[in-house]
Amino acid sequence: MKNNSFTKKALIALSAVGPGLFLIGYNIGTGSVTTMAKTGAEHGMGLFWVLLLSCVFTYILMVAYGKVTLVSGRTALFNIKKEFKGGWILSLYIIIALIIGELLALMGVMGIVADLVQEGIRLGFDGAMIHRAWIILFFIAILSLFLWFGRYQVFEKVLTFLVVLMGLSFIVVFFMVKPSFSSLISGIVPSIPDVPGSLGLIAAIAGTTCSAAVFIMRSTVVAEKGWGINDLKKEKTDSFVSAFMMLLLSGVIMAVAAGTLHVSGLKLENTVEMIEMFEPIGGKSAAFLLIIGIAGAGLSTIFPIVLIAPWLLADYRGTPRNIHSTQSRVLIGIALIFTFGTVFMDERPPALMIFSQAFQACILPAVAIPIILLINKQKLMGSHKAGTKLNIGIAAVILFSLVTAWFAIKEFI
Repeated sequence: MKNNSFTKKALIALSAVGPGLFLIGYNIGTGSVTTMAKTGAEHGMGLFWVLLLSCVFTYILMVAYGKVTLVSGRTALFNIKKEFKGGWILSLYIIIALIIGELLALMGVMGIVADLVQEGIRLGFDGAMIHRAWIILFFIAILSLFLWFGRYQVFEKVLTFLVVLMGLSFIVVFFMVKPSFSSLISGIVPSIPDVPGSLGLIAAIAGTTCSAAVFIMRSTVVAEKGWGINDLKKEKTDSFVSAFMMLLLSGVIMAVAAGTLHVSGLKLENTVEMIEMFEPIGGKSAAFLLIIGIAGAGLSTIFPIVLIAPWLLADYRGTPRNIHSTQSRVLIGIALIFTFGTVFMDERPPALMIFSQAFQACILPAVAIPIILLINKQKLMGSHKAGTKLNIGIAAVILFSLVTAWFAIKEFI
């Protein structure tokens, strides 16, 4: 009876932070896993400070965007379009940039998931191989059924399951491989490595954690949850849980790579290599758990990515979000076609992921700057205008976004 009571309480707690879990599922994907594992393997915990700052700033912007939505009753892009002269231009830029970034990410995500499942089949069935295209087709068929018949509440439950599965997998692997704790603690000293590609990696960490798409989507999922102005405290708690879990899970992934691969002088260029490297350290069980965790991360990311185009357009127009409309289904169908991208490309999925995360860092200023203006508009916010602490926080995010965008641009050049 006590177990049933505990389970019921846990489910109620998880449902209360639905939007946060949705965004954890979106944010902690194979891009995060690839970026954090590569960072840990190459630089130990020396870039943990970037992750910590990114999560703090993610919390600040999630609170800000959620608050503006709850007070105004309007979603982010619609507010930008209506409240600024020429705001429609900025809104369209954000839509186009985010969709391009997410389509790139979608190719990389599904490519990595397929590679991992392929590796799992090889390990479990004595070297048996299934072509990547068939694996992608299998997952797309399942996703299509969910998206065709499901509603936001169903997606939230599926994402909750995938996020919990992902989190438990990474935490269990962390204790299984027994990383060097002394190396982890000594490596936390903040630094910017003087090696090629380090600036791009910093931009990728910022882009995958403090992601522009997260804040626009935050506005939408809060509205989808049906929260109103009386739920401001709940929205703030939800933002904290979301940002804290992003820090915890991303930090665990970085620490696993730092405490094992980095101390052994091993580099990581491919997510499948991560499985091959960990098998001798933690055995087949650790390898399978990693495959489950990373595949869960990837699939939990794909749900929000394929929804982003129809939701952004609904946000821009200020119309209800109906993913079962003809237009939405066409847009979702086009997005799902992009999941087959790596079948026809020579570029490896992890390289696509690192590029797409760094690309996200370039969009962040366009999302961070408008919110400080919106949340301080008397006519829009009334007595709920931002206080001094929140304004200082958003100003710090803007500075951070400009620096990381410059790092990304410098790396591209």
